[in-house]
Amino acid sequence: MGDPRNVAHAKKVTQEKHHKTGAAHSHQPANKTQQLKEKQPAAAKSEQKPDVAKLEKSLAVLAKLKELEFHSRANIEKLAELSLTIEDELKQKTFVESIGDVYSAQEAFHSKIAALIEGYQGECDRLKPTG
Repeated sequence: MGDPRNVAHAKKVTQEKHHKTGAAHSHQPANKTQQLKEKQPAAAKSEQKPDVAKLEKSLAVLAKLKELEFHSRANIEKLAELSLTIEDELKQKTFVESIGDVYSAQEAFHSKIAALIEGYQGECDRLKPTG
């Protein structure tokens, strides 16, 4: 008989070869299922972290959008004042239509950004963890 360590090593090598060849194929479906089960908790954990990061970034975007909306509202007020000054005080009729166009464009922007904020707020609420 040979050295017991050599016998044990030979047995291990034989088992590994057997596992890598035909025997592995018979156990493959169970093995793949087990691998998927093992990977799922890790995937679920990695998905939670990006959701938290995604929520934080989304909330930062929402804050910037709200800032733009605030400035848009301020721009509308200033344009209204300037329009009155140009039309009533300065009587510069050639610029009345132009400032009216800018005012309308700012109003349209304000409406669109308000709608965007509303929708984006819903997305941020969806990303928030429950419980």
